[in-house]
Parts: sequence; C-alpha cells; structure tokens
Amino acid sequence: MTGDRAAASRDWARDLRDALAFPLTSDVRLLSAAVVTVGTYVVLVLSSFPQFSFQVLANDPTEVGYAVTALTREVYLTTGYLGLALVAAYAVLTGVAVANALAQVRRARRRGASTIVGVLPGLLAAGCASCGAGVLGALGFVGAMAALPFDGNLLRIGGIGLLLFFLGRAGDPRTCSVDGGVRA
Repeated sequence: MTGDRAAASRDWARDLRDALAFPLTSDVRLLSAAVVTVGTYVVLVLSSFPQFSFQVLANDPTEVGYAVTALTREVYLTTGYLGLALVAAYAVLTGVAVANALAQVRRARRRGASTIVGVLPGLLAAGCASCGAGVLGALGFVGAMAALPFDGNLLRIGGIGLLLFFLGRAGDPRTCSVDGGVRA
C-alpha cells in the first residue's frame, strides 16, 4: 500500500513537471502563456484596490501602466514580499494552465464536440483559481481581505496549491488522455 502511494506521488510529481514545462516546448505556447500571465497579473493587481483602479482608468485608460505600478507597490506594502510573490506565482501558474487547457481543447476538437465540453471546465477552473483573492476586492470586499489572517496570503497559497494539484493531475496535454478512459 505504501509503495503504491510512493509510486503515485512520483507519477504526480513527474506529471506536474511535464505540465509546467509544456509552454516551453514552442514559441507560440510560450507567448500565449506569457500573455495570459501578464493579463492575469494586471487583473489581480487592479482588483486589489478596485475603486482606485476604476478612478484612474475612467479618467484616462492609457494610465494602466501607472495604475499597475502604483498598485503593485500597494500590494507589497500591504502583504510584503510574500504576498507579491504569491500574486506573481498565481499569474504564472494561470498562464501555464491556460496554455495547457488550450492544447487540450485543440486535441479535443479533433475528436468531437463532446470531448471539448469535458475540457472547458478545466479552462474555466484555471481562470477561477487564478483570481482567488482578487475576486473579493473586485466585489468590494477589500476590508474582508484585510481581516483575513496573514492579509489573505493563506487564500492565495490555497489557490496556488489547487492549481499545482490539478496541473499535476493533468500532466503534459500532448500525452494526456481526454477520451474519458474507455476500457477495452
């Protein structure tokens, strides 16, 4: 029984490594992961103080760089290096998860519409897990974030843990079976 768990743990770690390395296998995949990563970071930082973001962007949408820079500093001042690193890790893992999910959608499209329906929840889950604590800010619950232990860092760690878990379960989308596990 213990041997089975150790083997499963090694398999999961290998699949996680393969999933994390998948966007590095082509320039297009790397670019798509990078675009999603930057977009996720911007959304997370802007949603950390939505009133400020709305005021700055409503006044002049070209000031998005200023807003992201100012709010990155605020995230650092509020949660420290750890909080800023967790937001960046969220963004990177979301980029990886979306690149992997897009590859699975492309594979599933060749097999049929019913398979695509099975892959789409994974694509949505990556986006949902990545926003994590940012949703509270976007909904106006900035005070709730301040009331969370460790300034919401535990919530971020939980979201990162979920993303890592599901990436490890999925593995490399080029070798992943999306056909529902039909038995012979």
